[in-house]
Amino acid sequence: MLRYELLKTEGHARRGRLTLNHGVVETPIFMPVGTYGTVKGVLPRSLEEAGAQIILGNTFHLWMRPGLDVLQSFGGLHRFEGWDKPILTDSGGFQVWSLGEMRKISEEGVKFASPVNGDKLFLTPEVSMQIQTVLNSDIVMQFDECTPYETKGRITTEAEARASMELSRRWARRCIAEFARLENPNALFGIVQGGMFEHLRQESLEALVEMDLPGYAIGGVSVGEPKDEMLRIMAHTPHRLPAHKPRYLMGVGTPEDLVEGVACGVDMFDCVMPTRNARNGHLFTRFGDLKIRNAKHRASERPVDETCSCYCCRNFSRAYLHHLDRCGEMLGPMLASIHNLHYYLNLMREVREALDEGRFEAFRQQFRADRARGVG
Repeated sequence: MLRYELLKTEGHARRGRLTLNHGVVETPIFMPVGTYGTVKGVLPRSLEEAGAQIILGNTFHLWMRPGLDVLQSFGGLHRFEGWDKPILTDSGGFQVWSLGEMRKISEEGVKFASPVNGDKLFLTPEVSMQIQTVLNSDIVMQFDECTPYETKGRITTEAEARASMELSRRWARRCIAEFARLENPNALFGIVQGGMFEHLRQESLEALVEMDLPGYAIGGVSVGEPKDEMLRIMAHTPHRLPAHKPRYLMGVGTPEDLVEGVACGVDMFDCVMPTRNARNGHLFTRFGDLKIRNAKHRASERPVDETCSCYCCRNFSRAYLHHLDRCGEMLGPMLASIHNLHYYLNLMREVREALDEGRFEAFRQQFRADRARGVG
């Protein structure tokens, strides 16, 4: 089902190994996001070449399309999307949160109209577990309420954050019961909530640890809060989770966030940023970020990043990528996505090597200096 080995530590930073039903994942790791059963604009072969060990699927969207009947007929998401390595699926909680006023939350679950065809739907902890069992994802996330940073145009109060956190805690127990009833052979992770309130985070954490789940996530960040607030929660929560279980920071973030997250004790990250930014001509490099739409790249023969070994940097110039972007050619965002994902996955590989060699802090300082230098 799941085995986590803690191989090495440096401060709060951890080097580990996660064994799941579809393979082994070396941590710390970045997980590319494959919302509809595909990482946007990238062939599965390119993901493997970039070093992807585990990818995400989206419970809510796959429930809408193609639907559980199709996924069931394929025996789950792996065969359907042609990916034989581990998959993590979220619970649908974040997507429900993003529906805003279109959804109604109660103790039982969430009622909403399908954004696809308007059907009235009811997503509960039990239904989320049932969908994820059909998906056969290696890591199943509990159904939670994603506590917003703002409620009705003002910052969420402590009382509102507490009510939300306690609802998620009750839903966690229901998820555990349904997961067991379904005899799901995979691993169920709990999600720490509590908004921007450290004492609520601690309460949530302690309650979930008592439930003795195989792994834990920190949720409810990257939901509109200022960066310093996100960093404060990231510094507070991960290292307080059990040392012998994996820790996942949901939906974060920039390369800087990933390196700081590792320093705070996080093992697993996901974010749409590499592919979303790629589609907007924004590329990440060792020496800062590059905007390929800028006119200065129009005739540049240089690759995006001289230190990068991805397919894009080995074969194409900034001038070519600039041209593709200007012409709206679909190859442009595809190459940019290949590069950005390679950059993120390679960054995590370098982090693991630094931890293996006991030089993570030196790596962290060099990483900051390199990124601050700026792209030439």
